[in-house]
Order: sequence, then C-alpha cells, then structure tokens
Amino acid sequence: MNAKASNGNGASGRDTDHGGWRPAANPWLIAIVVTLAAFMEVLDTTIVNVALPHIAGTMSASYDEATWTLTSYLVSNGIVLPISAFFGRILGRKRYFLVCIAAFTACSFLCGIATSLGQLIVFRVLQGFFGGGLQPNQQSIILDTFAPERRGRAFSVSAVAIVVAPVLGPTLGGWITDNFSWRWVFLLNVPFGILTTLGVMQFVEDPPWGRRHRGKMSIDYPGITLIAIGLGCLQ
Repeated sequence: MNAKASNGNGASGRDTDHGGWRPAANPWLIAIVVTLAAFMEVLDTTIVNVALPHIAGTMSASYDEATWTLTSYLVSNGIVLPISAFFGRILGRKRYFLVCIAAFTACSFLCGIATSLGQLIVFRVLQGFFGGGLQPNQQSIILDTFAPERRGRAFSVSAVAIVVAPVLGPTLGGWITDNFSWRWVFLLNVPFGILTTLGVMQFVEDPPWGRRHRGKMSIDYPGITLIAIGLGCLQ
C-alpha cells in the first residue's frame, strides 16, 4: 500500500518510474537542445541593453522611452514564470515547450522588423511572455530525462548557459549593433529558434508520469493577478 502511494506522488514516484523509462534519444543531446532554448531566452534579457541608443534613434524616441523594450520583456517574463507549470500540465510539457520556442522565435522576428517603438514594445511583451516558459520547462525536462545520480552533471550544462548568457549579451549585442544593425539583435534568434524547435520535436519526449497527470492541476487566479499587477507597478 505504501509503495503504491509513493509511486503515485512526488519525487519518489518519479524516481521509481524513471527506473523503467528512458528517452529514446541520447539524454545529453536532449539536454543540449533544451538548454539552447533557455540560453536564447536568458540572452535576450541583456543583449538589447547596448542597442537602446540605436533603437531610440531609429524610432525617433528618447532613451527613457526606448528602455521599455527591456523592461516590458522582463515584466511579462516574470509574470509567466510562476504559471509555466500550469501550462505545462494542461498542454503537456513537450507541446508547451514547442509553443514557447516557436512563438518566441516568431516574436523575435517581429521585433526585428518593427517600424515603431509601440510595435517593438508589444512584440517584446509577447516575446517575454513566451520566453518565460522556456527556462522552467527546460529544467523539468532535464530532471525527467536523467536518472537521479546523473542530474547534477546534467544541470551543470544548464548552469553554464544561464551564467554565460547574461555576460555574453552586452558584448554580443554591441558587436552586432556596431557591425550590422540593432535589428539583428532580435533576428539572430530566428535560425537558432528554428533549429531548436526541430531538435525538440525530434528528441524530447513526455515521460509517462507527465502524460498520466496531464490536466490535473488548478491555478490560483487571484495570486497570478496580484503578481501581474505588482510586477507592473514596480516598473
């Protein structure tokens, strides 16, 4: 009785299920593919910083107005982080991850071709909304893909990407802006987003326990509303 209860809930059940399930693809290949998506998302939090003066000049806006291209992304990103698990349960983790990557890539393209500051801010809000689901689901996929004794090494791949991306962002953004155009700061995501989408479609699988519990989750609507209002007011 206790064994059955343990198998149905929490980490102990997950670890037990893990003993009988393995993804068909190489786990390290899966880790690299999903980490690339999270890398793009984290990179976009800082890569725009040095391009703000150029964006302001192109859009005939002040520097303070141009900073909304950064803050709007961070606000929407922060709002969706706590509800990403809800969407993952409702849609399925792989499906939600694919939706986030595809929409993030599409929004990156729209940011790159925006003709006004208003358009750019709207597209950045959408980019942050869909990008917010990438990092939590990336970590969940790695957790499900690797056996407990190998998760530490697997998460080291994710840690390197999360640490390197914010540091690399300003340098890469400055080089792209000086040598090409600020629009390529966003358009750069498009080819990597397409490759990552194809990689996730090919290699990532939903584990049995993820399929079994799909849809069995409630959401705290008042809490999410207060988070959205609170983060918006802080900006």
